[in-house]
Amino acid sequence: MENMNLNRSDKLKRYARYNAVFLLLFAAFVLITVLNINSGSVNISVKEIARIIFLREGDEMSYSIIWKIRLPRIVTSALLGGGLALSGFLLQTFFGNPIAGPFVLGISSGAKLVVAITMIVLIQYVNSISAFAMVCAAFAGALISMGFVLLASRQVHQMSMLLVTGIMISYICSAITEFLITFAKDTDIVNLHNWSQGSFSGMDWDDVWMCFVIIMITFAATFMLAKPIGAYQLGESYAQSMGVNIKRFRVILILLSSLLAGCVTAFAGPISFVGIAVPHIVKIALKTAKPIVVIPATFIGGGVFCMFCDYIARTAFSPTELSISTVTAIFGAPIVIGMLLKKQQKY
Repeated sequence: MENMNLNRSDKLKRYARYNAVFLLLFAAFVLITVLNINSGSVNISVKEIARIIFLREGDEMSYSIIWKIRLPRIVTSALLGGGLALSGFLLQTFFGNPIAGPFVLGISSGAKLVVAITMIVLIQYVNSISAFAMVCAAFAGALISMGFVLLASRQVHQMSMLLVTGIMISYICSAITEFLITFAKDTDIVNLHNWSQGSFSGMDWDDVWMCFVIIMITFAATFMLAKPIGAYQLGESYAQSMGVNIKRFRVILILLSSLLAGCVTAFAGPISFVGIAVPHIVKIALKTAKPIVVIPATFIGGGVFCMFCDYIARTAFSPTELSISTVTAIFGAPIVIGMLLKKQQKY
């Protein structure tokens, strides 16, 4: 009887912690959304923001700024940030290591390279490139890079060497991309250089809807895999005993993580450290690795993290705007270093 009471007490404490973390995430989401809408060269009061968003009325200039410039950027940064964090979570599950991520393993750089090639080549024949074509190119690049990483993982048994291989792939892809950008005509590739550094600027509602469809479908598919992911975290043998088809499951993880990383890269360029740092922070906050809890929390946390970093990028040295990858590296890299030091102390 006493044990039952203790178990019930532990469950209540866990659920209270989960609820507290989700409440904090939602509160942070609302706060950073308001800050992002309110910040910029034109300050708009919270009252005016509420009128424009909920009543669709207000000053014409403020209305245009919010609905045509700031809101598309905010929503896109939230969606892509959540998608990037989720991609990191899937890669960490696949490799069984918390240091794995789309940027570190070179997957984002591979997507960036193929998108850059597509933009430079196709712009010679068409006036504009559709968002769908960009996503397809990024997805193909992410899969190619992932293929090289998987080949390396068969030859290299130490995760540290696999990470070094991923970093080398990233450098090679980035070098080729910069070479192409250097010799491309400025008139043919508008904003390609800024995109290659990572940025949420220039988003419109067409981009938002494309991101929403891809990211939310992928999120739903990932959430439906929560039970197999939980079994896989306990080992391949245990997952097989629970009826998980390991080969098919690993292929699905690769496709989902590559699609998420590719979508982010297609719209915002390569963004560093989000895929590693956010899942780690979320797991620490929740004190659990249960996918059914971690997956939604990681998605929301990634959105909040990228919205916050975008706010810093826009306002820290206004009117000059920093690349989003610079800011995410400033906040994300110390977390990764802390993870490496903590892991080193275990041995």
